[in-house]
Amino acid sequence: MGEFPMKRISMFFASLFVCIAFSGAIATTGHAAEGKSEAAGAKKTITGEVVDMGCYLGHGAKGEGHIACATKCINNGMPMGLLTSDGKLFLLTMNHDNPDPYNKIKEMAGKTVAVTGSAMARSGMSAIDVTDFKPVAAKAKA
Repeated sequence: MGEFPMKRISMFFASLFVCIAFSGAIATTGHAAEGKSEAAGAKKTITGEVVDMGCYLGHGAKGEGHIACATKCINNGMPMGLLTSDGKLFLLTMNHDNPDPYNKIKEMAGKTVAVTGSAMARSGMSAIDVTDFKPVAAKAKA
């Protein structure tokens, strides 16, 4: 994967993320006036594989065979996601009070982890604010 396509993909997803965030902010303004909010913020622990959103959404790339590419994409600014075993995808967000767990989870691309933080949902997108994570040992095959 060359540098130019990587930058183009990164810019596309960064722009898409900004548009989604802006749309969510506009939608939230209307709901806040009515006292309605989709963002729960309940603290949860969710287990899944750390994926880079660009490659996973673009062509379903995940797993051990994609670790090197996912690591490169994440280190170049691609957003991260947490893909659960039942196929639900959560955007991983950085906790403003303590960014360390979010920055450390970048090293876990392609690995299964248990992420703890505030779970949120708005406008059809689910996310978890990373306050802690622990690697999950792979199950032995019988």
